[in-house]
Amino acid sequence: MTTPVCTSASRAATPATAAQTLPYPSFSSYMRARQPVLLRTARSLTGNPSDAEDLLQTALAKTYVAWERIEDHRALDGYVRRALLNTRTSQWRKRKVDEFACDELPEPDPVPGDDPAERQALRDAMWRAIMRLPARQRAMVVLRYYEDLSEVQTAEVLGVSVGTVKSAVSRALGKLRDDAELGLVRS
Repeated sequence: MTTPVCTSASRAATPATAAQTLPYPSFSSYMRARQPVLLRTARSLTGNPSDAEDLLQTALAKTYVAWERIEDHRALDGYVRRALLNTRTSQWRKRKVDEFACDELPEPDPVPGDDPAERQALRDAMWRAIMRLPARQRAMVVLRYYEDLSEVQTAEVLGVSVGTVKSAVSRALGKLRDDAELGLVRS
């Protein structure tokens, strides 16, 4: 007895036994069994669930067309994965990027505003000027304006009257207005 050389010829000779030995006798049984696994592969290629479903559908359509030509049905996953990859590569290559020349730049004009470096320089100069104030006035200015306490709360924290806070803060603000370094930074 001779052994057949061509596997497709041996399948054609005994169709009933071939269907029993194949892991997936029909395309629909293969698709139902392997679709979740192949969909995960498609998702890893696209990153988008909707695109992954479209990609898998296209690859399975290609597999269906070639179903009769695939000799080793144990390697179907590899065949479909290769179809997924080739289809995705083709989609990527076909993608169009349209560029149009225009007279105006699409970037909006910069909004005139403070330069962050200038704001930081002003903050630094302000803090240096505050550090030059006497300790009591400095404490009142910091509590009043940096900590955002009211005059009454500032007076309670420092243990002085509200009038003392008002007069000390007024004198401190006058010194800050007259500070030479702040005048240079502001102008």
